[in-house]
Amino acid sequence: MKLGYTVQLWREGGQYIAHAMPLEVASSGSTPAKARAALAEAVGLFLKTAQEEGTLERVLEETGYTRGVRGWLSPKWLKTEKAAALVAV
Repeated sequence: MKLGYTVQLWREGGQYIAHAMPLEVASSGSTPAKARAALAEAVGLFLKTAQEEGTLERVLEETGYTRGVRGWLSPKWLKTEKAAALVAV
């Protein structure tokens, strides 16, 4: 099964963080390419474990995927944007 997801990538100190949406899986690496490769491995292991535990369908539904004619479809992102919150210090 091929499952699509969206990757967010940012730098945190000396590491790059890659985050798979909507699966809520993240990993890191010393370069963007290494972070994406580590994320791909982490996503694969996450999905494999869910399949083995019999929870894959529930996980996909809870993260916004829908079952289509040719497999599971990831949510359609309407927009991604930055926001800010005020924090009292």
